[in-house]
Amino acid sequence: MRLSPYFAELKSAYEAELDDLMTDSAGHDVLARRLRDKRKQVPLLLPMIECNPEMVAVAFHGGLDFPHPEIFKQLAGLDPEDLPSWSQLHTSVNLQPWAAMLAEIVLQDPFGDHFLVITACLEYLRGKAEAADDRPTAHPASHGHDEERRDDDEPDDRDLEEAGEDWLSQQGFDRKDPYYGT
Repeated sequence: MRLSPYFAELKSAYEAELDDLMTDSAGHDVLARRLRDKRKQVPLLLPMIECNPEMVAVAFHGGLDFPHPEIFKQLAGLDPEDLPSWSQLHTSVNLQPWAAMLAEIVLQDPFGDHFLVITACLEYLRGKAEAADDRPTAHPASHGHDEERRDDDEPDDRDLEEAGEDWLSQQGFDRKDPYYGT
């Protein structure tokens, strides 16, 4: 998957923010408690959603599901000014009830629409990273079977990319030019 420079940088910042919330100074897992606290603070954090979206986006961690992941794979390769609006994208995301309530608060901010799209992309990327961590590692005796598996995945990646381009096209965005990558 190709990430835009924007999402490559923001993904790192988002993961660092989540990592900071995970444990206290004694090493105890406190992520759930800290996320609850962060969710209560969202109305106060709205001024940060434009300049530091990763610091507020973590409040949505674990609250989004992606029935159409191919769309988010495409979106993660876009620059922020090329992203669709939340109103175009929200049907491609399932929000937990608590996340839907937070979204309503965020949408009251002029930048809230754009922020929710960015948040959805960050959560998709985080989930993709966690899924990759959960994959079984290849056995050393497999001798090249990983190469075959990677080759088998390429047509699926192309299908996902085409599906994402189809969806973006239906939303009024131009298809990527195969010669220039735009």
